[in-house]
Amino acid sequence: MPTLRDTIAEDLRTQITTGHLKPGARLPSEPKLAAHYKVSTPTVRQALALLQAEGLIEKTHGKGNFVRAPLRRITYRGGTGIPFAPDLQTTIRTTTVRARGHISTLLKVPPNTPLAEFHCTTYEGETPRSVARIYIPRDLAPAAQLVSSSWPGGRDAGGTETQETVTARLPTPEEATALRISPTRTVLAITRIALNSAGRVLEAALLALPSDATDAVFTTHPTLKEREAGR
Repeated sequence: MPTLRDTIAEDLRTQITTGHLKPGARLPSEPKLAAHYKVSTPTVRQALALLQAEGLIEKTHGKGNFVRAPLRRITYRGGTGIPFAPDLQTTIRTTTVRARGHISTLLKVPPNTPLAEFHCTTYEGETPRSVARIYIPRDLAPAAQLVSSSWPGGRDAGGTETQETVTARLPTPEEATALRISPTRTVLAITRIALNSAGRVLEAALLALPSDATDAVFTTHPTLKEREAGR
């Protein structure tokens, strides 16, 4: 049975999707919504939080809740590590860091191993669409690559296998700031590692993309043995 929160969210959702509430429209204040639906203000806030997580509304501090204009969706291409849409631009910052904790585990290197870190932010106009941190053992990252403007993720570098883990979760404070999104808006968190034929991890990438504006597409190819078995 739907809760009051769900009923309120569904009513507002319908008004938005049918165009009764248009992009840019300001919703009534929380006290006014509470009086309209005959519920408590916390219940209204819970309903609004659902719509924020779905990307239908956004809250501007000190101004209120507004209907969001639909975002053009971008595509994350599994196996390449690259988000794609027309007119995307990427800024890249590089530095040298030491392997710590989770990164050390992903790369299968001892703590304090020197790494090249690439901090990549993809924009559509002035709107951030994805953020990524890519780590490569320093001995595998040529000096020229550290000043390159090309996206380092998805490089071949002799890799024969990629492993990707996709999770829907709330953004970290750093991700929410970089993507300029509400902390209640979910992201697709993608952990991608590339290995060579000897099993050495060549790079580890941590990406975050707003889930309500991203399609993740993965293409599989049969192995030679599978092709031969199908003949």
